[in-house]
Amino acid sequence: MFKLNGKTALITGGGSGIGKAMALLFAAQGAKVYIIDIDSSGALDTMNLVNLHGGNAHFKKCSISDQQQVNSTVDEIVSERGSIDILVNNAGISHIGNAENTSTEDFDRLLSVNVKGVFHAVSATVPFMKNKGGVILNMTSVASLVGLPDRFAYSMTKGAVLGMTLSIAKDYLKYNIRCNSISPARVHTPFVDGFLAKNYPGNEQEMFNKLAATQPIGRMAKPEEIAHLALYLCSDEASFITGSDYPIDGGFTRLNN
Repeated sequence: MFKLNGKTALITGGGSGIGKAMALLFAAQGAKVYIIDIDSSGALDTMNLVNLHGGNAHFKKCSISDQQQVNSTVDEIVSERGSIDILVNNAGISHIGNAENTSTEDFDRLLSVNVKGVFHAVSATVPFMKNKGGVILNMTSVASLVGLPDRFAYSMTKGAVLGMTLSIAKDYLKYNIRCNSISPARVHTPFVDGFLAKNYPGNEQEMFNKLAATQPIGRMAKPEEIAHLALYLCSDEASFITGSDYPIDGGFTRLNN
């Protein structure tokens, strides 16, 4: 079950964290994986790790905020593979701030990556999925479902991605293109470790424990746990699922009271 044999999967932000876990898992399940990332070092490490374990991965350096780069990258992949079966819009950036202290520059930066990046990838990929169908999976966040303190711009972008997910699912039903999203709570990734080191030097472990405790289940998610849900939603076993969002949050959105 959940095999991706013969499928071509594009994963944006596949060089680290959740994207890396997806790249490893999708490749292990038989997909040819294309890692789309702006970070060459992390992406190449992921690619080499996949190939070392018998998978098939390639790296394309690309800034998803640049539509021309995205279009060129997708064209390259189609010329190599002939088609695209799976697109995972995983790349994104975070920000801390409210409506008063968020700068216009930061607001525009998050909009460019988190929202326009998804638009660019979808608009470039969908034309190549129309002939035989495909799957689009967008990464949203619990920030699109509940109010979080000091996440004004970030929540705005993830709410937009959730709205795009529903629109894409509706528009492309007739082409057998499914589109769903995943809304994780806190996941223990290198981003979290870097955030703590930068903002809480010397108190990293204390703050990590506090953040982990905000999930009713008592810990952060592992990237691999998110990847397993992504694999299911991108597999043929999920062929009846489209236009849905899946919180994977340790009880955060429903049990935090």
